[in-house]
Amino acid sequence: MSKFKNAFTTLPIHHKTMLLIGFLMLISFAFYVSVMQYVLNIYDRQIYEKSSQVLNMSSVGIENKLRELSNLSFKVMSDEPLQQYLLQLEKAETGYERNSLRKKITNRLVAYAGSEKYVYSMIFIDNDNNVMAAGNREGISGTKQQELISLGEQYAGSNVWLASGDQQARLLSVRQVKSFTGGSFTLEKLGTLIIRVRLDRIVQDQMQEPAEDSQLLIVDGTEVIYPTESTVSKSEIAEEMKRTQPYGIATLEQGKYFVARAHSSYTSWNYLYTTPFDQMFKQIQFVKQLVMVIFIMIFLVALVIGAKFSRSITHPIAQLIKKMRNIEKGDLDKLEEAALGNIPVSPQNEVGLLHRTFKMMLQRIRELIDENYAKQLVIRETELKALQAQINPHFLYNTLESINWLAKVQKQHQISEMVEALGFLLRSSVNMSEKWITLERELDIVRSYVTIQRTRFEERLDFDMHIAPEVGTARIPKLTLQPLVENAIHYALEPSIEPCQIRIRARAEGEHIRIEVEDNGPGMTSEFMERLQEGQIQTRGQGIGLTNIQERLRLTFGDEGTMSINSKPGSGTVVSISIPWIREDDDDVQSDARR
Repeated sequence: MSKFKNAFTTLPIHHKTMLLIGFLMLISFAFYVSVMQYVLNIYDRQIYEKSSQVLNMSSVGIENKLRELSNLSFKVMSDEPLQQYLLQLEKAETGYERNSLRKKITNRLVAYAGSEKYVYSMIFIDNDNNVMAAGNREGISGTKQQELISLGEQYAGSNVWLASGDQQARLLSVRQVKSFTGGSFTLEKLGTLIIRVRLDRIVQDQMQEPAEDSQLLIVDGTEVIYPTESTVSKSEIAEEMKRTQPYGIATLEQGKYFVARAHSSYTSWNYLYTTPFDQMFKQIQFVKQLVMVIFIMIFLVALVIGAKFSRSITHPIAQLIKKMRNIEKGDLDKLEEAALGNIPVSPQNEVGLLHRTFKMMLQRIRELIDENYAKQLVIRETELKALQAQINPHFLYNTLESINWLAKVQKQHQISEMVEALGFLLRSSVNMSEKWITLERELDIVRSYVTIQRTRFEERLDFDMHIAPEVGTARIPKLTLQPLVENAIHYALEPSIEPCQIRIRARAEGEHIRIEVEDNGPGMTSEFMERLQEGQIQTRGQGIGLTNIQERLRLTFGDEGTMSINSKPGSGTVVSISIPWIREDDDDVQSDARR
């Protein structure tokens, strides 16, 4: 899965767009197929319900007519005059008497058969195998007569339906007639009654709104009872009987048919209602094919439009990438061309803005190259001047040493101390190779500065330090405290003629060190302190201001390096610094010092 994901991720945007369009179209097609299948299933169900309704109503009507014919058979069998004639026929001795009785029996059968629409003929076979018929005179073969007589004996007076007639009367009703009238309720066999039924008329009359080219089949097992000439073979009927659902689409020799099936509990027959599938679904098939063609056309159009749309995005980007690769290889010739004149106006879309931004970037690169070239010239000139001026600090240090030697010879100890302090202060200030120093060395710088200032202010400068011994080796940024003492002298000592006390206190607070520089000068208002911290007030000295120190602490320690000022008019000023406690052997400080 990850392999395919990686392969898709590395594909160009154009190919991704085409895959996305194809995927969306396939999803749409799958949705269409699902909806169409659902609609067709609903349509099949409605067709089945309609076919089942027609089939059930037709089968009920047919079976009701069959029940009426069965009742007719019983009525004929139980007809009292007919029973009398049959009993007399059994006892008749002369041929004339027997012929006369047979004629009466025939007339009685004609009376029943003549009023029945669905009776093709009514036949009675006596015990001597003599045949008496009413209706159509078409006879039954001797072999068939014996088969019907045996069937009647098998059912012993009950009606039985036999589907083995001819085309005119496919269905036969067979019943054995027994004696049960008058005083002779002996149930002795008097003969066999056969009614030849016009099943085709029954079906035609009972068929409910048949669809065009649809057909009703009545089958007994695999034997077709109706119609007499069926186009459906026994094997096809057998396959249809295997279907678990009562409806479905069957592929017959004549084509596809929609078949609905119903079972009769009265006769145990099966009713099949077939409708040509192609004709029924001709419009649906046309709509499906039309939608398929339209979908393919939309798919192709979407691919063409998607390809053009994708090209409109990827082609400018490809050109831009080509330019970037040329610049990446060091081909800066185009920078000169892009840097000339104003930036042209591009279309205000994402790709146009990307090109315009790229052109602006090229112009800015050209400007930066020119600016960097000019700076390099200035740096080289400055380096030459610095090399020429390197002799000046050495000359100054040698001069201070000479003054110090002369002061010691003349026993001017104050001048000697001042010169030594000035030399130490200059060496510490000029040497910027070390960014971090110990708190003790920072305090040495402060002492040298105070020594120089005491020569000026004498007893008016009261300076004192209270440093916890354990924090003396802690590392702090160079020149952090000296500017604070300088500001205290400028703002607390110089404006006053009274002595000024300046105190430095340093102590540990957990993993932090707190350093305070306090004076008892005139103090400051809150508005003045706010403007001072924002850098809106120029300090009197030429050194480093409070804003500079605070910014250095923030850049060095982040949120852990803080500086606060607490001052009120007439109450002096306290500048408090809190920084993390960094030991002398801390690796971070050493690596930073190396940088």
